[in-house]
Amino acid sequence: MYKEELQEIENKCIKCFKCNLAKTRTNIVFSDGVPNNKMMLIGEAPGFYEDQKGIPFVGKAGQLLDKIFASVGFSRNDVYICNTIKCRPPENRNPLPEEKNACYEYLKAQIEILKPKIILICGNVALNTMLPEEIGITRVRGKWFDGPYNSKMMPIFHPSYLLRNDSRTKGSPKWLMWQDIQEIRKEYDKL
Repeated sequence: MYKEELQEIENKCIKCFKCNLAKTRTNIVFSDGVPNNKMMLIGEAPGFYEDQKGIPFVGKAGQLLDKIFASVGFSRNDVYICNTIKCRPPENRNPLPEEKNACYEYLKAQIEILKPKIILICGNVALNTMLPEEIGITRVRGKWFDGPYNSKMMPIFHPSYLLRNDSRTKGSPKWLMWQDIQEIRKEYDKL
């Protein structure tokens, strides 16, 4: 049901040259996981490995994300994974506003097609795309917000941030992520 509509959007992405990122990409990075209306994760932008493989979250951050999901019994089959932009910015810099604007129609279409009940907003770039009035991930992570199509959205730390902040003590980013993923699991189980 969702696959044909999403394939149509992906085909548009492949042909897209609305911003300069199209000139330097190896692949567009459209999505991974199983299209479903339960849970979607919106990441920031593709990195080197994602650009090479055309799949989001396949580097070290992706491996950590898989472990985070597995810690509460999720796999990539339980979540549809995409990014705010579909092409890798040079040197993994944050996307420029015009790059985010160029890709926003594709992200919006993915959300509109799936109408997920839970949207995980992964990192500051995704946060500033989905909740532009919010200040930063550390202030709002772990809180539920009303999202499009009656969804619930929760900002979470990006796994690459967790890799840079390795402490697991109470109150550390990894400890907070553990609290968040448990809360997400509880909400998911209510669906």
